[in-house]
Amino acid sequence: MAVVKDILARKGTQVWSIGEKATVLQAAQVMNEHKIGALIVMEGDHVAGMFTERDVLRRVVGEERAPATTTVAEVMTAEVACCGPQTPIEEARTAMMNRRIRHLPVVDSEGRLLGLISIGDLNAFEAASREETIFWMHEYLHGRV
Repeated sequence: MAVVKDILARKGTQVWSIGEKATVLQAAQVMNEHKIGALIVMEGDHVAGMFTERDVLRRVVGEERAPATTTVAEVMTAEVACCGPQTPIEEARTAMMNRRIRHLPVVDSEGRLLGLISIGDLNAFEAASREETIFWMHEYLHGRV
């Protein structure tokens, strides 16, 4: 059974993060620069929250806050669902579906950040796994293995 660390091994562990005291404007600029939809908000080496495009729409634009003076801590999602590297992929998918989230930080047993997976990462991993299975079935059926 595939687990979250299998996805991280394929996609890498680079995660874009920002501090709680950064402004929403700074966070949006980082997100735009790297073409990403979410940042992990860090407090030391632990996850303090998530800042996503949805937070910008609901808590900044929707509440008419000034991005240049509003801090990320004021509008981030503070209650963050996380998973571990040994979490089965289906469990991660279910957590994302049930909580209606698109990003899931991966942390170790002490809460230190190891990576980040998205719903797109899950879909790409499963598609690649299916393609590999089809390839080997085709090879087996046609006697080339």
